[in-house]
Amino acid sequence: MGFVFAFVGVELDLLFRIQNFRSFVAIIVGCLLVIMGFSLRVWATFYFYERHMKVIVLVPQKSLITSGPYRFSRNPLYLGGNVFIFLGAILCLGSPSGIFLTVINVIVVDIMIRREEKQLEREFGEKWVHYKNQVRRWL
Repeated sequence: MGFVFAFVGVELDLLFRIQNFRSFVAIIVGCLLVIMGFSLRVWATFYFYERHMKVIVLVPQKSLITSGPYRFSRNPLYLGGNVFIFLGAILCLGSPSGIFLTVINVIVVDIMIRREEKQLEREFGEKWVHYKNQVRRWL
């Protein structure tokens, strides 16, 4: 998805004649962000599968994961994918419009996360509140 956003950003740049910022440094940083994002998503997904949970479901999970990457971020899957991979892909392609699209995406995802957090508080109560007070939403 990150590269889809980046390619759409490139097309918007062309349409609106926005100069790209492609450079060797941007490509290297972008590749590092994509690798970090992918690695973070794999690490976070491992913790789901280890507990026999599905990553993508429409109902609250039955287990609250607070270890591994979830010690640093309440949302490592979103952080790895919707932030690191998206920004990395955009840096690789040098798309200013892609940055704008990513910001919009992160705002939408943050709204979804806040809704999920209300479900988690109903499901896990004080255990969730304690975790929420100890670990940041993003980083």
